[in-house]
Amino acid sequence: MSEFRQEADLLGYLDVPAKALYGVQTQRAIENFQITGHCIGDYPELVQALGYVKWAAAKTNYELNLIPEDIYQAIAEASKELTEGQWTDMFPTDPIQGGAGTSVNMNANEVIANRALEILGKNRGEYETVSPNDHANLSQSTNDAYPTAVKLALLLMQKKFSKELVLLIESFRKKGVEFENVLKMGRTQLQDAVPMTLGQEFEAFAVTLAEDVDRLEANAKLFLEINMGGTAIGTGINAPKAFGKVCADNLAELTGMPFVSAANFVEATPDLGAFVLFSSTLKRLAVKLSKICNDLRLLSSGPRAGLNEINLPPMQPGSSIMPGKVNPVIPELMNQVCFKVFGNDLTITFAAEAGQLQLNVMEPVVSQSLTESLLFLERAMKTLREKCIDGITANEEHCRHMVLNSIGIVTALNPHIGYKNSSKVAKEALASGRSVYDLVLEMDLLTREQLDDILNPEKMF
Repeated sequence: MSEFRQEADLLGYLDVPAKALYGVQTQRAIENFQITGHCIGDYPELVQALGYVKWAAAKTNYELNLIPEDIYQAIAEASKELTEGQWTDMFPTDPIQGGAGTSVNMNANEVIANRALEILGKNRGEYETVSPNDHANLSQSTNDAYPTAVKLALLLMQKKFSKELVLLIESFRKKGVEFENVLKMGRTQLQDAVPMTLGQEFEAFAVTLAEDVDRLEANAKLFLEINMGGTAIGTGINAPKAFGKVCADNLAELTGMPFVSAANFVEATPDLGAFVLFSSTLKRLAVKLSKICNDLRLLSSGPRAGLNEINLPPMQPGSSIMPGKVNPVIPELMNQVCFKVFGNDLTITFAAEAGQLQLNVMEPVVSQSLTESLLFLERAMKTLREKCIDGITANEEHCRHMVLNSIGIVTALNPHIGYKNSSKVAKEALASGRSVYDLVLEMDLLTREQLDDILNPEKMF
């Protein structure tokens, strides 16, 4: 048997590997677009989503009497296999490509058509029976099928992403409870401010991240509006008038997600507003995560010449020349992932703005950037939780010692000894280098019992 079969398209003939389920247009994409080193098959949710979209479209075409039952059943079975995670190795196209996603759409059409041919007992490439264009792509265009698949893929990914975010929030919250009685010094502008507990600090980390769980879910719901039936530019050419609504209903039934047909396909086809908003929410989350990791690196700095309030789990030797050095490598990792998300958000902004007239051809880089941000952040959050947050310990005595020796403690004592005495104590502490705690006792402003009671975390906050 030959290692190749020959297929033809608008540009002529081309050899395609005989074992490939994809066809000539996918083969051209392999040769034209070699940018990222990745392929669509590396994003299983996108392959699943393509399967669902093509399944829903075929079901709609069958219900509208546009294809016979045997071809529908074959396409449906082939599409269902994609939704179950099969044939990802048959999606070799690079996620960044020209053509507004045509190569991805045709990759799916060719795989489904050839698999349907096998189901019907035919050979791959016998497109007279099941055609990538005339059957798998019937009543569709890249410009409605591709963005719909991308939206569905992002919804699938967002569910997994949010679960990991919730686990990270729970991890911070547990540390907040564990450290609720660890008295420490709060800081503003990197200067001593007022006392607080380490538990309050970690609970604040949890709260700020929790704000974005609902925001992500709310913004992801914008992906439920799809333009199937709009075809090339939203006018619905080559698709029955009823196709859009019926297809949206079928996609909703197959996925269990409440997809709806866009009110205006001409508007919906070039509009990338939902992607921009979702990316901005990921960026907001990344900003918070990066800030938290900056704080963790500061709080763990030392161990002798830094703040040294907490200990991060040691993950690897920190230097090839400095013995004993251990670096905060996991927070550093998260910082760098967040920087990638910032860059991806800027890419999406430029891409969304770069559309002209009735189509935005930059959708592939939007899709690639969003899937990369979701994947990178999800993996980084899991790493941060398992290899850092869960193992953090507190240097409780050191934290308390810094509070007792801080000028900032005067603020907590002000209601008890008065502003004038507080100013006097602070001035002497700065001049002599002695602790506020010792000076308050020496000046007979409070007894040791009173002072300890005031500085008891359970009563202070």
